[in-house]
Amino acid sequence: QVQLVESGGGLVQPGGSLRLSCVVSGRITSINDMGWYRQAPGKQRDLVAVITSGGSANYADSVKGRLTISRDNAKNTVYLQMNSLRPEDTAVYYCRAQIRRIVWIDYWGQGTQVTVSS
Repeated sequence: QVQLVESGGGLVQPGGSLRLSCVVSGRITSINDMGWYRQAPGKQRDLVAVITSGGSANYADSVKGRLTISRDNAKNTVYLQMNSLRPEDTAVYYCRAQIRRIVWIDYWGQGTQVTVSS
């Protein structure tokens, strides 16, 4: 009933940039927080950045100053602008949206691979 579809991943050299997008579709009432998470091989899924419906953002310390989260509420879309990428940013990136049903429920995308390598 609700789908989150990420796009924009790929292979980039160290120091390069990528822009991830995540579109939420389906039976949407209202969306609260939206966020990006990442999971490297053999590691747990970690928070990268989260943004409220009002536009307030928080970031993991490791990405502050390099990655920027934003959202377009009219398009039900969240973005992650990734600059000055490092090899340690290599991971599968997932988006999450908190959508209201009777209670707030977290929905996840299928993930998009980001590889930073020369």
